[in-house]
Parts: sequence; C-alpha cells; structure tokens
Amino acid sequence: MDRDPVAPPRNSGPPQDPATAGRALRDALGCFPTGVAVVTGLAADGRPFGLTINSFTSLSLEPPLILWSLRSGSPLLPCFHAGARFAVNVLGSAQESIARQFASPRADRFAGIRWRLGPVGLPHLAGLPRLDGAVAYFDCRLRDTHDAGDHRILIGSVERFATAGGEPLLFVQGGFRAL
Repeated sequence: MDRDPVAPPRNSGPPQDPATAGRALRDALGCFPTGVAVVTGLAADGRPFGLTINSFTSLSLEPPLILWSLRSGSPLLPCFHAGARFAVNVLGSAQESIARQFASPRADRFAGIRWRLGPVGLPHLAGLPRLDGAVAYFDCRLRDTHDAGDHRILIGSVERFATAGGEPLLFVQGGFRAL
C-alpha cells in the first residue's frame, strides 16, 4: 500500500519544540542507536583515567580524524588539552558492566577492570590504556576542540588503530543492546 507523502508516519506524536520538550527530546534522540566506547588516557602523574562515551564517530579518512564530545562541566575535561593523547576503546557486546563502571562517578574507574598499556611506537607514542575485550582501539592525539552547547567537541588525529573482532555494544532507547 502506498503512503500519502504529506501524511505523518503512523504512531508519531505531534511535532515538538526542542526548547520545551525536555525528556521527550532525549527519548527521540535515543531512537538512534550508537556504539559505546571508553576513552582512556594517562594523567600527568602517570595514572590512567577514562570515561564512557557514545558520541564517537568517524570524521575524516584523509587525514584520519575522529570526534567525540564531553560535557563541559566534566571533571575530566582538563585532561584533554592541545596535543594530549588518548585511546578510544570500542566496547564489545559483553562489556556493559565496563561501560557502566566508566560512566560512574567513582574515583578509580579501572578498579577490577582488565587492561594493559598499548604498545609503545615511535618515540612520541607512549602506550595508552587499552581495555581487554574491546573490539577496536584508536590511539589519537587531540587536534582541536569546539564549544557546542553544554558539551565540548573533541577532534582527534588517529595515530594508529587495531581491530580485535567481535560484536560491538550498542546503546539505544536508554539501554544497552547487542546486535
């Protein structure tokens, strides 16, 4: 059966103003599935830090760039300054507990998590924290940041990457899912 091109899709609510929609906007945005990753790095004193993100995306292949965003009020924002290095660990479908732990406010998010420092490459490429079981890794150097509403967009130059295989962890409609 053909649909009337001007008729609204079935089961859709009335259009809403995002400025007043509140939770409804968040629910609508949640209809788009995203992958789940943990961004890790090393603080100036050598201690590892990390946080869960679902805003990770490819930006460019030439040059290889990725982007992700961080809430402007995050206490980890100062860890990401010009030239800072970080790793994006794309979580596997069995790593929901890791995603939750790195999204928590706890001080030591690495407690009880299996991880290792990635290989050291060229002289300027020290190893970065990699979480065991991640399906892909991207070692990056912070290239640029941009203010965007209540978040900061971080653009990273990919210095190296690896895939480990497996199914990724997804987040959709307020919950974790597997393919």
